[in-house]
Amino acid sequence: MAHIDALIDKVADPALRQLLHEQVAQLLSRQSFGLVYQQHKPETVELYHYKVRRNCKVRVLREDDDVLYRVEKVLGSDATIASLSERPQSRHVDVSDLVVIREFGEPIYPGLRSLGAIERGGDKPSHVVVNAENFHGLETLLYTHEHKVDVIYIDPPYNSGARDWKYNNDYVDGVDKYRHSKWLAMMERRLRLAKRLLNPADSAMVVTIDENEVHHLGMLLEKLFPEATRQLVTIVNNPKGVTRSTLSRVEEYAIFCFFGSAIASSISDDLLTPGADDIPEDEESRPRWKGLLRSGSNSRREQHPTFFYPILIDPDTRRILGTGASPPLDEDPDPDALVDGHVAVWPVRKDGTWGRWMLKPQTLREWSAKGYVALGNRDARRKTWGISYLTTEPQNQIAAGILEIRSVDPVTGVVDAVYANNASSSRRVKTVWHRTMHDAGVGGTAVVEGLVGSRAFDYPKSVYAVRDTLDLLTRHKPDAVIVDFFAGSGTTLHAAAMLNQEDGGQRQCVLITNNEVGPERQRQLAAEGYTPADERWQSEGIFGRVTRPRVEAAILGNRADGTPVPPSLKNADGSLMSAGLNENVEFFDLTYEDPDLVSLGKKFAVVAPLLWLKAGGRGGRIDKVSETWTLPEAARYGILFDTDQWREFVEAVKKRDNVVHAFIVTDSEATFQQIFAELPTNVQSTQLYGDYLRTFEINTRGQA
Repeated sequence: MAHIDALIDKVADPALRQLLHEQVAQLLSRQSFGLVYQQHKPETVELYHYKVRRNCKVRVLREDDDVLYRVEKVLGSDATIASLSERPQSRHVDVSDLVVIREFGEPIYPGLRSLGAIERGGDKPSHVVVNAENFHGLETLLYTHEHKVDVIYIDPPYNSGARDWKYNNDYVDGVDKYRHSKWLAMMERRLRLAKRLLNPADSAMVVTIDENEVHHLGMLLEKLFPEATRQLVTIVNNPKGVTRSTLSRVEEYAIFCFFGSAIASSISDDLLTPGADDIPEDEESRPRWKGLLRSGSNSRREQHPTFFYPILIDPDTRRILGTGASPPLDEDPDPDALVDGHVAVWPVRKDGTWGRWMLKPQTLREWSAKGYVALGNRDARRKTWGISYLTTEPQNQIAAGILEIRSVDPVTGVVDAVYANNASSSRRVKTVWHRTMHDAGVGGTAVVEGLVGSRAFDYPKSVYAVRDTLDLLTRHKPDAVIVDFFAGSGTTLHAAAMLNQEDGGQRQCVLITNNEVGPERQRQLAAEGYTPADERWQSEGIFGRVTRPRVEAAILGNRADGTPVPPSLKNADGSLMSAGLNENVEFFDLTYEDPDLVSLGKKFAVVAPLLWLKAGGRGGRIDKVSETWTLPEAARYGILFDTDQWREFVEAVKKRDNVVHAFIVTDSEATFQQIFAELPTNVQSTQLYGDYLRTFEINTRGQA
């Protein structure tokens, strides 16, 4: 309908134009029951590094419209282009001002260009992070992972109307009357490809969402996956709440789809009940003490003046003595001055401005008397002290006997509370999750900020919530293959690696994330004269600025600037994130290749990683063409380049018990079949490059 509306708007006669709009509206009002939306064809992607050639479809950079052109001729740096409108008009432009366009549904021939790797995991399979538009990234995975994936976990844009995602290079906002329809069309195209990645006999998919699209998503999943068992899980991810016009929202949702014989394992916590299920297995495990200084939204003094007050302390005994009165808003206290004869601690934010405490004075005094408030260290720069406290959740656990007060400091009066060691090891997870570490602020924003060094990503998932999700889906599959094609900050890979550390698993995670630049920064860069084709623009994107440095910091334990990850950040098992994780990971750019050059073997360098991934993505990779055949000792696959040498190749494969795949370079189907018949039955075989070319020609048909 978006196309029809656009065509109607071109009608010159206003009366006829209005009449046509009314007739279309009547047709739309006669929709059948169910999920009805438009396909909004086609989506496109811009290929900034693809060579402009004759007959290419292009867009002119630095022009705000989305007019598409076809290249009629290229002569040196000059290109003649004609618009794809009903009345094409030719014009001359500089080749450097053009970007090649691919519409979804047109064949692509992808490759992977390595950007670097981390090797800390020995012979474990390598996690993979791909910088790519995710539709084409999924098409690429169809060559390497079709029907091989155990779990798909995605956190797509929530379509809140706040310009949090793009459709055809334009941000979708709340006034777009096709907002929901565009979102559904975008999701359907990707979910259809994702379905082909999943192992139909035993796999699961999880899609997280909020109230903006949860009902539409549920109907879409029912339409696309009628064979799946679906369940809706409610996750309390913001206990403080986000105020809407009526109620305060504290939750988001996760729709679980189970395929074939897939199950959700029982784990030691049902993720809801405040009882034995909430007890860590470590006998000396202690609850988290929360910082008393408010952070994030509503954290300034003037927003809650009564929560701006001095806390009186004795710095020698480190005891909290009480509270003082809140001064008037127009009066700035002296942080060095005594209050009622005692040292005063004021709420000072990280930027040096006045903040506010989390608790009102009376509550602070009551909880301090119980030993639930503790004085930390002095911050000389801000002229204040750190203060932490036990929230109501651990206090309730103390009352219920889940937490045991082992001792009380005789000087400070602060309690030492530890969990009892009686956790159950086989609890069925419930469909409502309420755990402190699932808070997106605690397990998401704070973790990403600590790993990257700045608040560089909006609304990251709690890594602990994702870890719990993967735990219940893969506890019985410690070698699971996990895919996330809305990877964002890289939380899914971090969670999988964290879980591997806990149980010795070898889960492999494949992430696809684009290198999107936020709308405000896009405007600034455009004003400075940059385009998305420029390196400066690309350096500001999510992949380069957030995803890659976050994953590297999680694995290495050091941030991009060389500083260690803060000791406050801990894995789910209590170990320090600064120790890093024993995992392998490699980063790639998706490339778009000329099929003729691929078929001639002249693009082996970018096809090589695809072969490695198709063989499992572990062990050595074959990156160079051999005159005969190659089967490196460290690799788990081999490539036969010269079929005249097939006997020697087959004999070498038979002598190795760790070879899982053989690639045979030949244009002859008969030759391929002959060699295939001689290989061991447990070794998969693929014909190059015909299989590669056919895969991407077939996969794109009807996918727009």
